[in-house]
Amino acid sequence: MSNEAIPSQTIEASASVAAPATHSMKWSAQDTTWMLSLFGTAVGAGILFLPINAGMGGFWPLVVMALLIGPMTYLAHRGLSRFVCSSSIAGSDITQVVEEHFGKGAGKAITVLYFFAIYPIVLIYGVGITNVVDSFIVNQLGMESLPRWLLSGVLILGMMSVMVSGEKMMLKVTQFLVYPLVAILAFMSLYLMPNWNLAAVTEVPSAGEFLGTIWLTIPVLIFAFNHSPAISQFAVSLKREHGANASRKADIILRNTAMMLVGFVMLFVFSCVLSLTPAQLAEAKSQNLPILSYLANVFDSGFVSYFGPFIAFVAIVSSFFGHYMGASEGMRGLIVRQLEGQGKAVNEAKINRFILAFMFLTIWAVAVINPSILGMIEALGGPIIAAILYLMPMYAVYRVPALKAYRGRISNIFVIIAGVLSMTAILYGLAA
Repeated sequence: MSNEAIPSQTIEASASVAAPATHSMKWSAQDTTWMLSLFGTAVGAGILFLPINAGMGGFWPLVVMALLIGPMTYLAHRGLSRFVCSSSIAGSDITQVVEEHFGKGAGKAITVLYFFAIYPIVLIYGVGITNVVDSFIVNQLGMESLPRWLLSGVLILGMMSVMVSGEKMMLKVTQFLVYPLVAILAFMSLYLMPNWNLAAVTEVPSAGEFLGTIWLTIPVLIFAFNHSPAISQFAVSLKREHGANASRKADIILRNTAMMLVGFVMLFVFSCVLSLTPAQLAEAKSQNLPILSYLANVFDSGFVSYFGPFIAFVAIVSSFFGHYMGASEGMRGLIVRQLEGQGKAVNEAKINRFILAFMFLTIWAVAVINPSILGMIEALGGPIIAAILYLMPMYAVYRVPALKAYRGRISNIFVIIAGVLSMTAILYGLAA
């Protein structure tokens, strides 16, 4: 969502626009806007499916995950923002920074990887929004399901029309969505507390099951807390405003964002998990529904029945915008580099029309097919995001002279281990 918050503009090289440190480190209204934007980007389908995947493994593995995900989220996004801020070229986004540091060949490879790290998430949102609205029509309104091709087409067209309407319209919609999302998500977490069943607290899995559950859930955790599509423009904006202090400023905003995410999201996850049995969580997974839509179907409560799907809808829509922007940025980079490599002229209007058509048709097709969302997250979302968000910035730390100051830190090892575990979790799942 937050990719659109501030347009990419030409900036001065960081050294020439350095702002006084006291001014740069002072918290501002713009910092709050960024924090909420990053929060909104992360709170999407991953959050709504995280309780299902994480909760099925039991209470105590979930406790360990809650302790790990805060440092994982903060340190990984901090590394990516430092990587983008390390550029000496004015206004460079992530794909341009990769090319600057690693050459054109690596730049093309990372652009491909960047696109495929975000594009599957956009497909997931197409499936998720269709299932949320279909479940609401059937279970809350008592009506017959609409033809899936029609319902998904209308919903996807509606979300994309906001993008086509321009940045100002998109900003108004996204800012309108984030504030009620934060408030209602917190209230829903508290509302479910009287339904908590603490029997799960007494169940402790074996050491093998305990570690296996955490390993398999790490890709979903990474996906659920991911706001990397916003980091490129976030870093560019801070370099423009704070110059040489951009990385330090980014550290502060990202730290507060991680704290906000862990506080709100993990409370919500624990509240949902303790309100349902493992069998019910498995049923929600089999129905391919977000946790709130499932809660709305099983709880005899008007509040949950109507506000649950509403939160799910708002969370998906608010996060769709930022990920769509990131996927579009990645695809545009691929096309432009291909055309330039062939010596052909770049026609921005034609490229934009092609991207728009490609995105709509592919999102629509996948929404109609209705594949397993959790399966897509485990197989595509988490591992590829880990490569871009966790491993690539750490590789850069030990290869790029501009990042030399960050070498030899324990936090680097922690981030690398988390990234490797995410990328190997699919292999462990196949062997288990």
